[in-house]
Amino acid sequence: MAKTISRTRLWVARIMSWLVILFMLFDGVFKLIQPAPVVEGTLVLGFAQHHIALLGILAIISTVLYALPRTAVLGAILLTGYFGGVIATQVRVDAPLLTHTLFAVYLAILAWGGLWLRDERVRNLFSPVD
Repeated sequence: MAKTISRTRLWVARIMSWLVILFMLFDGVFKLIQPAPVVEGTLVLGFAQHHIALLGILAIISTVLYALPRTAVLGAILLTGYFGGVIATQVRVDAPLLTHTLFAVYLAILAWGGLWLRDERVRNLFSPVD
Protein backbone atom coordinates (compact mmCIF):
# COMPACT_ATOMS: atom_id res chain seq x y z
CA MET A 1 0.00 0.00 0.00
CA ALA A 2 1.49 3.32 -1.05
CA LYS A 3 1.90 5.94 1.64
CA THR A 4 1.19 9.56 0.86
CA ILE A 5 4.00 12.04 1.23
CA SER A 6 3.83 15.70 2.16
CA ARG A 7 3.57 18.35 -0.51
CA THR A 8 6.84 19.87 0.66
CA ARG A 9 8.69 16.58 0.38
CA LEU A 10 7.19 15.97 -3.05
CA TRP A 11 8.28 19.40 -4.27
CA VAL A 12 11.80 19.00 -2.86
CA ALA A 13 12.01 15.62 -4.63
CA ARG A 14 10.80 17.12 -7.89
CA ILE A 15 13.25 20.00 -7.71
CA MET A 16 16.17 17.68 -6.97
CA SER A 17 15.19 15.35 -9.81
CA TRP A 18 14.52 18.13 -12.30
CA LEU A 19 17.90 19.74 -11.63
CA VAL A 20 19.51 16.47 -12.71
CA ILE A 21 17.14 16.02 -15.65
CA LEU A 22 17.64 19.54 -17.00
CA PHE A 23 21.42 19.42 -16.61
CA MET A 24 21.72 16.01 -18.26
CA LEU A 25 19.36 16.91 -21.14
CA PHE A 26 21.32 20.12 -21.68
CA ASP A 27 24.59 18.14 -21.64
CA GLY A 28 23.25 15.43 -23.96
CA VAL A 29 21.77 17.84 -26.49
CA PHE A 30 24.97 19.87 -26.64
CA LYS A 31 26.93 16.68 -27.23
CA LEU A 32 24.66 16.02 -30.22
CA ILE A 33 24.91 19.60 -31.53
CA GLN A 34 28.69 19.64 -30.90
CA PRO A 35 29.54 23.33 -30.65
CA ALA A 36 33.26 24.08 -30.65
CA PRO A 37 33.67 24.39 -26.84
CA VAL A 38 32.04 20.97 -26.30
CA VAL A 39 34.25 19.34 -28.92
CA GLU A 40 37.39 20.99 -27.52
CA GLY A 41 36.52 20.07 -23.94
CA THR A 42 35.77 16.47 -24.84
CA LEU A 43 38.97 16.09 -26.85
CA VAL A 44 40.98 17.41 -23.88
CA LEU A 45 39.42 14.62 -21.77
CA GLY A 46 40.87 12.06 -24.19
CA PHE A 47 37.82 11.13 -26.26
CA ALA A 48 37.75 11.14 -30.06
CA GLN A 49 35.25 13.44 -31.75
CA HIS A 50 33.19 10.51 -33.02
CA HIS A 51 32.54 9.49 -29.37
CA ILE A 52 30.79 12.75 -28.49
CA ALA A 53 27.44 11.96 -30.14
CA LEU A 54 27.36 8.48 -28.58
CA LEU A 55 27.96 9.99 -25.13
CA GLY A 56 25.13 12.45 -25.79
CA ILE A 57 22.74 9.67 -26.84
CA LEU A 58 23.58 7.62 -23.75
CA ALA A 59 23.06 10.64 -21.50
CA ILE A 60 19.70 11.47 -23.08
CA ILE A 61 18.39 7.89 -22.98
CA SER A 62 19.39 7.46 -19.34
CA THR A 63 17.85 10.81 -18.44
CA VAL A 64 14.57 10.14 -20.22
CA LEU A 65 14.30 6.79 -18.44
CA TYR A 66 14.95 8.59 -15.14
CA ALA A 67 12.33 11.25 -15.91
CA LEU A 68 9.57 8.70 -16.52
CA PRO A 69 8.07 7.46 -13.23
CA ARG A 70 7.69 3.89 -14.45
CA THR A 71 11.38 3.57 -15.41
CA ALA A 72 12.91 6.05 -12.95
CA VAL A 73 14.86 3.42 -11.00
CA LEU A 74 16.38 1.96 -14.18
CA GLY A 75 17.23 5.50 -15.31
CA ALA A 76 18.89 6.25 -11.97
CA ILE A 77 20.97 3.08 -12.27
CA LEU A 78 22.06 3.99 -15.81
CA LEU A 79 22.82 7.57 -14.79
CA THR A 80 24.91 6.25 -11.90
CA GLY A 81 26.96 4.21 -14.38
CA TYR A 82 27.33 7.25 -16.63
CA PHE A 83 28.42 9.35 -13.66
CA GLY A 84 30.97 6.69 -12.74
CA GLY A 85 32.52 7.07 -16.18
CA VAL A 86 32.58 10.83 -15.74
CA ILE A 87 34.37 10.48 -12.40
CA ALA A 88 36.92 8.05 -13.85
CA THR A 89 37.61 10.41 -16.74
CA GLN A 90 38.08 13.39 -14.43
CA VAL A 91 40.43 11.42 -12.18
CA ARG A 92 42.45 10.30 -15.21
CA VAL A 93 43.07 13.91 -16.30
CA ASP A 94 43.81 15.09 -12.74
CA ALA A 95 40.86 17.49 -12.71
CA PRO A 96 40.18 19.51 -9.56
CA LEU A 97 38.45 17.31 -6.99
CA LEU A 98 35.63 19.44 -5.56
CA THR A 99 34.55 21.22 -8.73
CA HIS A 100 35.11 18.72 -11.53
CA THR A 101 35.68 15.22 -10.23
CA LEU A 102 32.96 15.22 -7.58
CA PHE A 103 30.39 17.10 -9.69
CA ALA A 104 29.04 13.77 -10.95
CA VAL A 105 28.76 12.60 -7.34
CA TYR A 106 26.69 15.70 -6.55
CA LEU A 107 24.40 14.90 -9.48
CA ALA A 108 24.08 11.27 -8.36
CA ILE A 109 23.16 12.39 -4.84
CA LEU A 110 20.48 14.70 -6.26
CA ALA A 111 19.16 11.96 -8.57
CA TRP A 112 18.95 9.23 -5.94
CA GLY A 113 17.87 11.67 -3.23
CA GLY A 114 14.98 12.91 -5.35
CA LEU A 115 13.97 9.35 -6.12
CA TRP A 116 14.28 8.32 -2.47
CA LEU A 117 12.08 11.20 -1.33
CA ARG A 118 9.26 10.40 -3.75
CA ASP A 119 9.37 6.60 -4.17
CA GLU A 120 8.60 4.27 -1.27
CA ARG A 121 10.21 1.31 -3.09
CA VAL A 122 13.54 3.10 -3.15
CA ARG A 123 13.21 4.06 0.52
CA ASN A 124 12.57 0.41 1.33
CA LEU A 125 15.78 -0.58 -0.47
CA PHE A 126 17.79 1.58 1.88
CA SER A 127 15.88 0.95 5.10
CA PRO A 128 17.29 -1.32 7.78
CA VAL A 129 15.94 -4.86 7.84
CA ASP A 130 14.18 -5.82 11.06
